[in-house]
Amino acid sequence: MERQDSPAAKWWQLAFGVICMAMIANLQYGWTLFVDPIDQRYHWGRAAIQLAFTLFVATETWLVPVEAWFVDRYGPKLVVAFGGVMIALAWTIDAYADSLFLLYLGAVTAGIGAGSVYGTCVGNALKWFPHRRGLAAGATAAGFGAGAAITVVPIARMIATSGYQDAFLYFGLGQGAVVLAIAFLLRKPATAAPIQRKSLRLPQTKVDRTPREAVRTPVFWVMYAMFVMVASGGLMAAAQIAPIAHDFQVAGVPVSLFGLQMAALTLAISLDRIFDGFGRPFFGFVSDHIGRENTMFIAFSTAALAVIVLLTYGHNPMVFVFATAVYFGVFGEIYSLFPATCGDTFGSKYAASNAGLLYTAKGTAAFLVPFASLLSAAYGWSAVFTLIIVLNVTAAALAMFLLRPMRARYLAEAEPLAALATPQPIRAA
Repeated sequence: MERQDSPAAKWWQLAFGVICMAMIANLQYGWTLFVDPIDQRYHWGRAAIQLAFTLFVATETWLVPVEAWFVDRYGPKLVVAFGGVMIALAWTIDAYADSLFLLYLGAVTAGIGAGSVYGTCVGNALKWFPHRRGLAAGATAAGFGAGAAITVVPIARMIATSGYQDAFLYFGLGQGAVVLAIAFLLRKPATAAPIQRKSLRLPQTKVDRTPREAVRTPVFWVMYAMFVMVASGGLMAAAQIAPIAHDFQVAGVPVSLFGLQMAALTLAISLDRIFDGFGRPFFGFVSDHIGRENTMFIAFSTAALAVIVLLTYGHNPMVFVFATAVYFGVFGEIYSLFPATCGDTFGSKYAASNAGLLYTAKGTAAFLVPFASLLSAAYGWSAVFTLIIVLNVTAAALAMFLLRPMRARYLAEAEPLAALATPQPIRAA
């Protein structure tokens, strides 16, 4: 007899995925807290240390298509459990790393673990919510965006009191253990629900394109280039926010907010994660109503303005806190908008695979992070901020004046194919 899923099952599966995503968030967003302590101990230089961050992001993103294949074959339990083990192993390696080789090995291990969890949880959410994919993907991605917020303060305190090695070791083992435990609660739906097209007033294709067909279209590569532009700025900021705060001499300055007082850097990272997590489902919701490209233009332009404020007034600790919070609030939306735009353009049947290919743009963007360290060392942070501003302004312009008309033409050209593929009723003689 075929097993049926209870109505609450999908919500539990979504919650399990969000928890797992929250546990891997520190691998990316908590990294900035470790950069300067590592440099103070070994004097390897920020650029050399940040190469580990690049290797992590590249490994995490570029292996998602491979990990998705394992999920389809073996299910989510095994892949996420493997990810939990790799997460614990990665930060354990970092805790004892006394050479750049070991630091880079820890980064690659962390990337494999994070990618296993990220790709699996997002894909599983899409399967459980075939009619609410925007909500499911946005909520799951929000776990990754905001997950580090609850552990930033404890990690910062442990680094200050016990050293960064203990923080790596104990948080790595703890986060890996939680993922490993949750992994055995994950499962795919008992039955696959029929795919229904969204009843949204948005330009959407009626033709499902395979990944091989999608990557042969210019519109895919325009989206890919825009993704790289915006992601590179966000990854630079995420990896460098602690060094920036120290160089701006605001890192340890006490800031009072809502009756709480903490160091500006700690408060900034906490708010950044909260705003980042909130922005992902919020901008996905907005784009459902005003269009993908219009939302991209608003978000990317706001990001550029936030960086301009940070560049001009960032030596004020309160401005530093709020400018970075606003920036990350509009940065995380790329993980909602680009998958949604990809699905609108290339169809639902291969949406996960096509979005996974597009997601590798984050790995490409990661290679600009060490470049930011070199640029700041040579020309100061103003040069890095100027680069981020230019990238966001360029992406905003491309969204409105290139991507929108290009997608409109592409979808119009696909209409005759959809008509031919639709069975026609047989008329009586």
